[in-house]
Amino acid sequence: MASHTAKKGAARRARSAPRQDNTSGRSEAGERPSLQSLRERIDEVDSKILDLISMRGQLVEQVGQLKNSSGGAIYVPARERAIIDRMIAENPGPLTPEQLASIFTEIISSCRALEHLPRVAFLGPEHTYSNEAARERFGSSVEFAPQSTIAAVFAAIENGRADFGVVPVENSTEGSITLTLDLMIDTPLVIIGEIRLPIRHALLSREGDRAAIRKIVSHQQSLGQCRMYLAANFPHCETEAVASNGFAAERAAGDPMLGAIASKAAGAAYGLQVIAENIQDVATNTTRFLVIGKEATARSGTDKTTALFTVADKVGALYEALSLFARNSINISKIESRPLRSRPWEYIFFVDLGGHREDPALARALSALKRKALFLKVLGSYPESRSDAY
Repeated sequence: MASHTAKKGAARRARSAPRQDNTSGRSEAGERPSLQSLRERIDEVDSKILDLISMRGQLVEQVGQLKNSSGGAIYVPARERAIIDRMIAENPGPLTPEQLASIFTEIISSCRALEHLPRVAFLGPEHTYSNEAARERFGSSVEFAPQSTIAAVFAAIENGRADFGVVPVENSTEGSITLTLDLMIDTPLVIIGEIRLPIRHALLSREGDRAAIRKIVSHQQSLGQCRMYLAANFPHCETEAVASNGFAAERAAGDPMLGAIASKAAGAAYGLQVIAENIQDVATNTTRFLVIGKEATARSGTDKTTALFTVADKVGALYEALSLFARNSINISKIESRPLRSRPWEYIFFVDLGGHREDPALARALSALKRKALFLKVLGSYPESRSDAY
């Protein structure tokens, strides 16, 4: 497959390679092109790109008119995933898949705004990792709505003050964000996407003087992700958990004795100096975010389903429930339990399953589980993060 893709890309490059001639200012065959001729060719290509993007925008406006008349959804995660996956599959180079995905995310974002400017809530303030994840998924052409808490993100969507939300749910180092899981139990919202964002922490302060630091502030998860670094390098410093890394950076900007753990982008936004970079204890530190909204999303072909259920407190009940997925060849990529707040010492189980709830095999397994479980709720079926595809 890789060889076929390489040949396909080489053939496309050969077809699209610029022809060199004297009339256009380019060099004759066999001669090295001049800087000026290359720049002229780039200008020609840019004009063609502009024409094609404008044509795409006009087509999207027509799509928007059809959606308005039929009540169709403006944001269709499966469709956007399919577009970017196709572009990556057809990519002849030299741009990497990540670079190509970033370019088309912004093209799609700009064109989507011609239909409707989405309002996206996230755990704020600006320059948090949640903000970065929201921008990676939706692009720049949206209205971002920072919220003070994760619960406020849910409330903003439920109350109609935002169309979508982005919330952290799991970190590869520190585990699940239990508040997000608890909020998913009772909400009418559904999961429509996920984002896996590499987390690279920096230690920041107003003056950049590590000797002046007396206290280090950050979100509880970030403090946990840098626990060993802090113990080895700042054992004398007190730590304090705050609502977000963005808020930590904001506080550090006003106190020279405070250090903040946050992203370099957050530090730049608040005028902070970098004391140390990449201070997370695990180099591959990654946070998974959920995209939540009001409407379920269609199948993309590479989907994940998240559900929760409870079973009777008896021997073998959980085994019987989980075996339903094995019998239908459904992979369980994650299972986690949370205590039921209304019934002490009883638990609710969250599972991530391979496939979409409309896939026949998964539909059979969920139907059988519904008959066995005391309670079952499908939180959403959605396209898997593309990070695994790279």
